[in-house]
Amino acid sequence: MPRDYYEVLGVQKGASDDEIKKAYRKLAREYHPDRNPGDKQAEARFKEVQDAYDVLSDKAKRAQYDQFGFAGPQPGPGAGPGGFHWGGGGGFPGGVEINPEDAQEIFSRIFDGLGGMGGTAEAFGRRGRRGPGRRPAPEAVSSEVTIPFETAALGGTVTLQVGSHTLDVRVPAGVNEGQTMRLAGQAPGGGDLLLKLHVAPHAHFRREGKDLILTLPLAVSEAILGAKVDVPTLSGEKLTMKIPAGTSSGARLRLRGKGVAGGDLFVEVKIVVPHDLDARSRELIEEFARLNPQAPRTGAPWS
Repeated sequence: MPRDYYEVLGVQKGASDDEIKKAYRKLAREYHPDRNPGDKQAEARFKEVQDAYDVLSDKAKRAQYDQFGFAGPQPGPGAGPGGFHWGGGGGFPGGVEINPEDAQEIFSRIFDGLGGMGGTAEAFGRRGRRGPGRRPAPEAVSSEVTIPFETAALGGTVTLQVGSHTLDVRVPAGVNEGQTMRLAGQAPGGGDLLLKLHVAPHAHFRREGKDLILTLPLAVSEAILGAKVDVPTLSGEKLTMKIPAGTSSGARLRLRGKGVAGGDLFVEVKIVVPHDLDARSRELIEEFARLNPQAPRTGAPWS
């Protein structure tokens, strides 16, 4: 015999509809096949939770379950209060008990096959049902949300509105632009919510996979002579980085483990040249050029 449905959902027998729905959603998320691929035990548990919710979320089925349990109402020699009994002298030898929902399905198919009988199938309320006592699976709902760059990279919680529902969604670290998250049982009506993520740009950082890129402006003297500069990280801390003497624009310096989900932070150097030089500064630069002749375009593809 299956486990008590209230025990399956972890609620008391007098639980309200909201308590039953909340318990179902929590367990459906936990044991959903998408979260437990290949786990037969989780799959069986998910089905058990679904079966319990099918009964306890339906007022009529719940009342019948509360009164009779899994056995259901026991009919008498004729048509009892809870089911049909075809038996004895006229129909099937020894009598055949028919569940009322099965009987409705049988009648609807018979009358549909005879051409209608005035909409008898609708009168029994069984057209389109896939099986006795089975409710159709809730439909999945798709939605989109834009999340901050930091949340996509580091993880966090975002609050969003889906219809009349307000949800707090936990976003794992390292999600990408356009990625879809499946939230089991979180859509209105109890279906799954398919949430497509968009990532807002950051003022300073950009992503390349799991790596972060930060552009670092350097003075000419810092690039030539070397320097120690403070650089920000996405988490908000600042680190002191040593700039080697003779660093050129476009060079990338690595800070290991300061990227996304174990990636690195690359500091990309951009040398800033002064616009206005006085006469003395110009003389010094000209002297520097004479003392340090360079041919930076040697070997360039167009040379």
